[in-house]
Amino acid sequence: LEVTIDEIKEAVATTVNEIEALSAGIKALDKSVEEATELRKSENAEYKDTLAADTAAKKLILIAKNRLSQFYAPALYIPPPEQELSEEERVFVNMGGTPPPTEAPAGIAGTGVTYLQAPPAVLVQISAHRASSHDAPPPPPPETWDAYQNKEQEHNGVVAMLDMLVSDLDKELQEIEVEEKKSQKDYEQMMAESAAKRAADAEAITSKESSKAEMEMQIEKFFEEAHSTLMQANAKAEYEKDLHAECDWLLANFEARKEARAGEVDSLKKAKAILSGADFALLQATAGRRQLEEGQ
Repeated sequence: LEVTIDEIKEAVATTVNEIEALSAGIKALDKSVEEATELRKSENAEYKDTLAADTAAKKLILIAKNRLSQFYAPALYIPPPEQELSEEERVFVNMGGTPPPTEAPAGIAGTGVTYLQAPPAVLVQISAHRASSHDAPPPPPPETWDAYQNKEQEHNGVVAMLDMLVSDLDKELQEIEVEEKKSQKDYEQMMAESAAKRAADAEAITSKESSKAEMEMQIEKFFEEAHSTLMQANAKAEYEKDLHAECDWLLANFEARKEARAGEVDSLKKAKAILSGADFALLQATAGRRQLEEGQ
């Protein structure tokens, strides 16, 4: 029994260690999931910033290209859409009124692009830098072109450079989009695997805790059985002790009890004879004569 209890105790200790290891694993898994989530948020924020910056830069380049076309290639120029007039404004203009002034677009150089626009603090710093640069001597004049180029050649060269920039931005946009999709897919796969592992570990903990409880109940049952067996053994030993003492007393007092019993039997015989009408004196004489004969 002691060997069995020791084995069960060892199994309980092993199960406790396994439960602690699983619990520690779940904590580590939760921490890694939290870190992965923070990293994914950071990557997504960086992707959105890069996407907005590249989109704004591409829009600015296309606007610059269109404005160059206005002067160097009017056939390629795309004018801005006409201002939409409300019904009241159209009636007013049709009656000879002056159309309302077109609101100047905000953003960089009136392009409507505001993402890349420098904040006021940066503009103030730029202005201060320019003001300080005015105090310095002017830089040397730039070098002139080696050969004369007409407006069309210059326009074509600038447009080619702008197209190359747009192409580079398109490639970068495509790359960051592919990378963002891949990162999101990897993150979702990791979340699914982590959730499955966490559920499996939690189920294993529940199963092991149930097994641990059963083994502890078994140990308690063994202890109760051992206590009951010990009590029965003690009761049996006490009974045997009492029985032995009683037997010793009977053996020690056997002769005295035998003589007392013989006296009781003799008294009963005399009483029976009296009840049968015999002469008690005759009985005594007969008994005396018998004792004398036996003595001779």
